Amino acid sequence: MKLEDVKHVGVVGGGIMGGGIAHILGAAGYRVTIRDISDQIIEDTKESIVEGKWGVKRAVERGKMGFDTANQVIELVAYTTSIQDLAGCDVIIEAVPEKLELKQEVFKELDETVKDEAIFTSNTSGLVIQEIASPLPNARKEKFLGMHFSNPVPVMSMCEVITTPESSQESVDTIVGLAKAGKRAVSLVKDTPGTYGFILNRVFAAAAREARKIVEDGIATPEDVDKAMITGRNWPAAFFGNRGGIGKEW
Repeated sequence: MKLEDVKHVGVVGGGIMGGGIAHILGAAGYRVTIRDISDQIIEDTKESIVEGKWGVKRAVERGKMGFDTANQVIELVAYTTSIQDLAGCDVIIEAVPEKLELKQEVFKELDETVKDEAIFTSNTSGLVIQEIASPLPNARKEKFLGMHFSNPVPVMSMCEVITTPESSQESVDTIVGLAKAGKRAVSLVKDTPGTYGFILNRVFAAAAREARKIVEDGIATPEDVDKAMITGRNWPAAFFGNRGGIGKEW
């Protein structure tokens, strides 16, 4: 599957993260179908994309998105509870909760449903990609990568593309191109069994350990540590105060 052949992207798992991924890809001109397991989650996801804090309506109001692009997102993003509606997708981006067994089950179901040439990706924030793909046939593993976005997706432009030894170069090139089409800054990462977190989360975890040590040693208060990072490094949030995360808005 080459980039020019990608027309339809399936996002498995809605919510804040899946909705954000659909938002940026719809803005890039791709047809997107979000699949989740209940009508309520689907409605909440649609609300987030259109009316949410980082949704298209407020993006237009803030001058971050044109009116026509906002309408394009609304028109190009579809919603379903049926996995059969993903059968013809060219790329799948999985964004279900961070449970290895759940992701494996989702991809086994997708493998039985989605066309053979489609590329599969996981938005895991740090699980080993090869472990997620392990139940799949070798032919699928050649077209399986990680595609980790940062939350909130419409605002944070990072995308880590995680490759495995089995990933074909064509699949890597296509997913990098898709991320760039969605105006993401791409960092390539090699999948590494026995680790968790790729680049972003491993570096943050190391910084968080040092921040806790500073507080434990009485060198500075939590408030002053956060203040230093927010005002000195322009972080939107730091270690101890309220912050976003998986499934949450900032």
